[in-house]
Formats: sequence, C-alpha cells, structure tokens
Amino acid sequence: MNATFLKLLAAVLLPSCLVWNIAQSSRASAAPDPTSSIVAAIEWPTQWRGLNLRPLALSPVERRFAQGFPGKTVRLTNDRDEIIWRAIARPTRLLHPAADCYKALGWRIADEHLEQIENERWRCFTARREGSNLRVCERIEDASGISFTDASAWYWSAVTGQSVGPWQAMTVASPM
Repeated sequence: MNATFLKLLAAVLLPSCLVWNIAQSSRASAAPDPTSSIVAAIEWPTQWRGLNLRPLALSPVERRFAQGFPGKTVRLTNDRDEIIWRAIARPTRLLHPAADCYKALGWRIADEHLEQIENERWRCFTARREGSNLRVCERIEDASGISFTDASAWYWSAVTGQSVGPWQAMTVASPM
C-alpha cells in the first residue's frame, strides 16, 4: 500500500472509531461520578526518567477524543519521550490499546511484548511509519496500586468492582 492510501485510510478510520467510542460512552449513566472531583485534582508528574516534563498541546483529534472521555488527558514531553497521561473517573471502553490507535494512523506494529521497567510491568511494541521508529509502552494503574497492561482486563476488573478508581493510564512513545 502506498503512503497516500494509508493517510487517507487513517483519516477515515480514526474519526470513525472515535465517533463510535464517544457514542458508546454517552450511553453511560448521567449520574454524578464521585471520582470526577478526584480526577480533576490529580497532579501530573513533573519529571520522567530523570528529565523535567513540560506540557504539549493536544492534537485536534486528541482534543475531540478528550471531550467524550470520562476523565482528564494531558500530553507531556521531556524533550525525548512523549507521554499521554490519562486520569480516568469511571470504567470506559474509550480506553483501548495504544497499538490500535497507531495502526489506525498507518503505523506498522511489531514486537508486542510485556516488559519489566523499573519494577513496573508495561506492554510495549515497536511502531514504524515512513522512516520513523518508535518504542511505545503503556500501563494502567488503579487507586490501590494494582496495574494492568491490557485495557480489556482493566475494563472488566473495573466494571466488576475488582479494581477501584480513579485510574491512571500512561502511554510513552520514545524514538528508536
């Protein structure tokens, strides 16, 4: 497939996925969420891997996605890594594997595996597109410190009350 086709496909697929996910999340109960104020009060990290973090603006697609997301999303960088950090107020199907997003944007995904990084378990993969190579790692952690490397396992654990919120999801993309 050529790059133009992939860009067109990503331009059609990603918004479609986002619209579907937002529609699904709008079916959730409109009752006040007790964790919402907790999520609003979460302080984002100021350092990552020993380097100071600074905020980055969300892309237009990320901003649209964040509007329907039950929580708060920030994008940060330490001038090497790019981090998407989400604070999540309630279980949602809007949180899905980063590999799905990268695939929808035309990246080739390889070498998906679990990895132990600084005493934490992460799901990592390599993303390649048009000469760019990224190492992407992600994890989700609940309020009691239990972590998940799989969005579906987190979702069902949260829905059944086995995991308590608010939750934090981190996705870290690093150049290779």
